[in-house]
Amino acid sequence: MLPRMNRPDGRQPDALRPVRITPNYLDLPAGSVLIEMGRTRVVCAASIEDGVPRWMREQGVRGGWVTAEYSLLPYAARPRKARELSRGRPEGRTHEIQRLIGRALRAVLDLDRLGERTLWVDCDVLQADGGTRTASVTGASVAVALACRQLQLLGAIAGNPLRTAVAAVSVGLVNGQPLLDLCYEEDAAAAVDANIVMTADGKLVEVQAAGEEAPFAEEDLGRLLSLAKTGLAQLFAAQQAALSC
Repeated sequence: MLPRMNRPDGRQPDALRPVRITPNYLDLPAGSVLIEMGRTRVVCAASIEDGVPRWMREQGVRGGWVTAEYSLLPYAARPRKARELSRGRPEGRTHEIQRLIGRALRAVLDLDRLGERTLWVDCDVLQADGGTRTASVTGASVAVALACRQLQLLGAIAGNPLRTAVAAVSVGLVNGQPLLDLCYEEDAAAAVDANIVMTADGKLVEVQAAGEEAPFAEEDLGRLLSLAKTGLAQLFAAQQAALSC
């Protein structure tokens, strides 16, 4: 156990915020969840559409496709943030997060088995207190698992396209102390922050790490990765529990 540090919510340095994943949160999408990590709340919905993007048809690429859209709703943070639609285009941060979610899901999906279908994954942040992108990846994995289950039940596909689960968690160094699952206040104060995306079988999908104030040592990255694995194991267990409901 890491040395105790005073965190805004009283957690130990190696503790996740309370996690709750509510499956089948919406009626219309093929798969949906509400994921809550502390005060961060994200609705993730997976919808199935027959057909694939034009570029796949033009290039003769076989199989299906998965793409993600991410939105921080106006009331999700303070002060209120105008809808990106009203500004005419999404922000760079939104594009970055959408690409991250899409990459994470494509890393664990057998697109050939999906067939000529597109999985649209929408992640809408209802309330933000840090870790919205990591919560989106974790929730989206469950939403996609539910959508793939529906395709199998309908007899539309022969086997499960989802090879394994994927999840993500944030870690960082605050006053020299490694912390797991940063809330907004901790993220703003972190000298180093990272988002770790990993599969349930222990393989890394993506590591986003940055020294906000100064360069950081390789040993620090190792400590953060080790800490992230602790939290990810708990997130995979929460995903499995949601899918067992």
